[in-house]
Amino acid sequence: MTEAGSAAGPGADEERDLLGGRWLTGDTPYGAMIDRLRDFLDHVAAAKLDDATAQALDADLAAWTQRLTPMVADEAHRMFGRVRDAPGHGQVFAPAFIPDQMGDDLLHARVTFGAFHLGANYAAHGGAVALLFDEILGLPANMSAQRMARTAYLHVNYRAITPIDKELQVSAWVTKVEGRKRFVRGELRDGDLLCADAEGLFIELLPHQQ
Repeated sequence: MTEAGSAAGPGADEERDLLGGRWLTGDTPYGAMIDRLRDFLDHVAAAKLDDATAQALDADLAAWTQRLTPMVADEAHRMFGRVRDAPGHGQVFAPAFIPDQMGDDLLHARVTFGAFHLGANYAAHGGAVALLFDEILGLPANMSAQRMARTAYLHVNYRAITPIDKELQVSAWVTKVEGRKRFVRGELRDGDLLCADAEGLFIELLPHQQ
């Protein structure tokens, strides 16, 4: 869990407000672009590129990097990860999930790991599974918190292979609240098969923390 002073960026209350009502919506050009980028990364990961294609792609990416450089903004004004109703909230490093049920202390969702998250032998990388759990468990941990709650620890048990290119089911629920501490559990399933489960502790920040 990271603690920082208020000089480093927006305060916890402002951050929580960004996580509440002032996110972008998925029905925007940015949301559509993120979906395209996620699909692009899966195709790059799955492709066998010849030298000419790799060189052309490198040139295109270099041109886009140069075009984006003057648009770099401070964290409070960035769009990445702030698309409220889009799968994955408008970011691409964690697998995108689609919530089916979300309450104050639980979440049920669907998720598909693509080629971008491949470990080997058509199984998702263990780090991608852990990253998904950090995202999923953090949602119910923050639903009823007065301020943002950050991850203090995350323990993941890998029970079976997590396949790529197949829709899976993921759930998370709060098991206990002790003051600022929120204990959360989660499961990742392929039908009746338990692929992985996790337990996390999330701690609500103090007013001066972020």
